[in-house]
Amino acid sequence: MRTTNKALFLDRDGVINIDHGYVHKRDEFQFVDGIFEFASEFYRRGYQIFVVTNQSGIARGYYSEDDFRDITDFMESQFHGAGVEIKKTYHCPCHPKFSEVCECRKPKPTMLLQARDEFRIELSQSLFVGDNITDVEAGESAGVGYNYLFSQNSEDDRMDFDAIVKHFFKLGVN
Repeated sequence: MRTTNKALFLDRDGVINIDHGYVHKRDEFQFVDGIFEFASEFYRRGYQIFVVTNQSGIARGYYSEDDFRDITDFMESQFHGAGVEIKKTYHCPCHPKFSEVCECRKPKPTMLLQARDEFRIELSQSLFVGDNITDVEAGESAGVGYNYLFSQNSEDDRMDFDAIVKHFFKLGVN
């Protein structure tokens, strides 16, 4: 299979929205400052945008798949309003303590590999931005070329959106 596309993969809670814990209602969903501009920079350069998120709140019974779909529709419509298409949102509703052991929960690379296969993504030319080490581990396992730990405040070894853009495009990947 020949792949031809590059992608920006984004974790949801902590990268797209402020992680208030099991966010599943529109009035709880608060976008991280700069996310639309960040995603727009990559979208403008021809990157397909994907969301890859663990949603154990479903397995824990905090909210339903329908609740998740509703908040996802809201999130994607807000990106669309900002001129950015989210190509697809992948999610894992499982948690090993509350549901069956699955193959999709990060740090397993399954959701990234599904995107690769479904949309012919060249993972080595793509990047994944997450706020947890399991995001980086998933990206590395899948063969994503550039994996970044995000923080709004650039704490520890993490980078904010501006630092990621500068670092990534300085590499000359695009």
